[in-house]
Amino acid sequence: MAEKKRYRGRIAQVWIYLGKQLRMFVFQNDWKMLPMAALIGGLVTFAVGTNMFIYQEGTMNGCFALTCVCVWNGFFNSIQVICRERPIIKREHRAGMHISSYIAAHMIYQMLLCALQTVIILGITMVAGIKFPAESVITGSSIVDFGLTMFLVTYTADMLSLAISAIVKNTTAAMTVMPFVLMFQLIFSGALIVLQGPSERLTDFTITKWGLQSLCAQGNLNTQPQVTLWNTIWEFRAFEWQGQKPVKLFTDQILKNKLLNDFLAESGKYTGKPEFALSAENVLHCWMMLAIMAVLFAVIATLSLELIDRDKR
Repeated sequence: MAEKKRYRGRIAQVWIYLGKQLRMFVFQNDWKMLPMAALIGGLVTFAVGTNMFIYQEGTMNGCFALTCVCVWNGFFNSIQVICRERPIIKREHRAGMHISSYIAAHMIYQMLLCALQTVIILGITMVAGIKFPAESVITGSSIVDFGLTMFLVTYTADMLSLAISAIVKNTTAAMTVMPFVLMFQLIFSGALIVLQGPSERLTDFTITKWGLQSLCAQGNLNTQPQVTLWNTIWEFRAFEWQGQKPVKLFTDQILKNKLLNDFLAESGKYTGKPEFALSAENVLHCWMMLAIMAVLFAVIATLSLELIDRDKR
């Protein structure tokens, strides 16, 4: 009779399995995900340096690095959580467990875990001296805006990993698939490689694209100076043509008239992109795409597990 009462309702089962996840967090060392997030965040912050939100190059590199950290954290949060207990799920499903309740419990638990990781990463970046822009277009606080973007990126990656964990049959398969999924996220983010044609359209299906766009827009990348053009010109100072060094003359004039900052600012205007403009529309669009992906991955995980009784392996 007690067993029947346990599986009586979907909502009751959500809390049962959420409690199970919280106990696993404490007693099965799932809490180690938090110091791991701190370690990765610290290493990336150290590598990015303090040019983030000062120059376009530093902002782009920093935002991409933060996006990758969030995706990495999300992947490792749940890549094994379902497949490692697949026999238990099959047995309990036959006894009356609702798959939707089981997945909902995971969604709530992973949401809490992703929120904690986001707070940790934000704290590390602030301690490291990275100064976030003061302007906010959504909540009134730029820190909260950045935190929400990082949370959505982490949580969406978490749900993708959860779906993979629900589809594959064991932890070995899950860890084999994950590097390929992560590689896809990096290559088709639009940050590392210039993509054109059909390959460019694939970026719409990556978490990294929407996370990067949101962070760059919130960082107001389009208004920042760009140093790549100046550094490239500077490398040709020794170039000589018809007995003269025109590049050296040009750069000397810039420096003599103290126009370097103006030159860097004008260079930045030519490399700005509409999707990186600081606007509520841009940020909310990215958030919406990430939220849609997260829900879609959760649905895929649920539908995959609904077929678990047909699994003969």
